[in-house]
Order: sequence, then structure tokens, then C-alpha cells
Amino acid sequence: MMNGVIVIGAGGHAKVCIELLRAMERQVAFCIGGDDDAGGFCLGVPVLAGDAHLASLRDRGFGQAFVAIGSNGLRQRLGARALALGFELVNAISPRATLSPTAQLGRGVAVMAGAIVNADSRIADFAIINTAASVDHDGHIGEAAHIAPHCGLAGNVEVGARSFLGIGTKVIPGIVIGPDVVAGAGSVIVSDVAGEARIAGVPARTLRKKDT
Repeated sequence: MMNGVIVIGAGGHAKVCIELLRAMERQVAFCIGGDDDAGGFCLGVPVLAGDAHLASLRDRGFGQAFVAIGSNGLRQRLGARALALGFELVNAISPRATLSPTAQLGRGVAVMAGAIVNADSRIADFAIINTAASVDHDGHIGEAAHIAPHCGLAGNVEVGARSFLGIGTKVIPGIVIGPDVVAGAGSVIVSDVAGEARIAGVPARTLRKKDT
């Protein structure tokens, strides 16, 4: 097997994840970016343009990948594609994050510096726990959800798949947030949130449903 992780993505989020992987003493071999990224570099890592390179790199013997894409739905889809090609999806965990020994992490998870994941919490595949965010005991962060910087989730909070909690969002204990929810920056969530809602405010209120 060829050495080095293939990072899918070549933007700002990829830069953070490359540094996380390097802090874990993992080599990053290539990034896969968009058509405009051909021939470029991301933090010194060569960038290949186009998702078609995933299959060719797997054929060359590369076996590990990490999806560093900010869009929740796209990250989930590309992660599924990488798995279907036979890649092992690694995690990118900052050495300056605090993870409970009883926390459970899926595949392709990013946990940034200063983040805290407390006892018996579950972080599903492709989720992001961003800088200085906290997930208290018995939390459940769904697949490809994103908990933005400085969010604070109290105990027994559930966040559905692909949901995004904007920077500084706070959630009181026991709240259930459905899939594909977007919470605006600084929201304070004090009641359950139905799937696909757009919410904001203190306390957070529903603005509209997801665009179809």
C-alpha cells in the first residue's frame, strides 16, 4: 500500500485538516480539488483536479483518504464514494482537542483544536466538531453534521445528519435537532427543531423550511 493520505478538497477547510493530519504524524500525499486547482498546491501538497483521480489513486495503491469539504451533503457523498472505492477513511483529530475515553467516533471525522467531546457522546461519520466547540455527555452528532467554532451543546443533545450549527450556537440539555437544519450564528436553541428548518435568534425561532 502506498504511504500517505489522500485529502479530498483543496480549500480553506482542507488546509486546517491537512495540519491536523500532520499533527497526528500522518503524511498527506495529494489533495483532490476542482478543475481550477490543476497544478496547484495546498499547504505544499500537490493538488489533482477532478474527482476521477480518486479511482486512479486507489489503483496505484493509496489506501487512506479524508474528505475535507465544508458542504455537509457533498462531504457525505464523497465519503461514500471513497468507501465504495475501497479507501479507509481516517479521522483528523487535533492533539489539542479533549476526547472522553468513552466517546465514540465514526470514520472521516474532524475534531479541531480546543474542541471537547464528553462522556458517552457519539460522533457519526464525516461530522465536524470545529474549533473550541463542545459536545457534553451523551450527545449524538449525526452523519456529516457540522458543529461550528465556539458552539456549546449541553448534555443529551441530538443533532441530525447534515445539520449545521453556526458559530457560537448554544443548545440546552435534551434537545433534538432534526436532519438538514441550519442554525444561524449565535442562536440559542431551547426547544426541539424539525428537520430542514432554518432557525436563528435568542431564543432560536424557525425562519423557513429548506429550499426545495
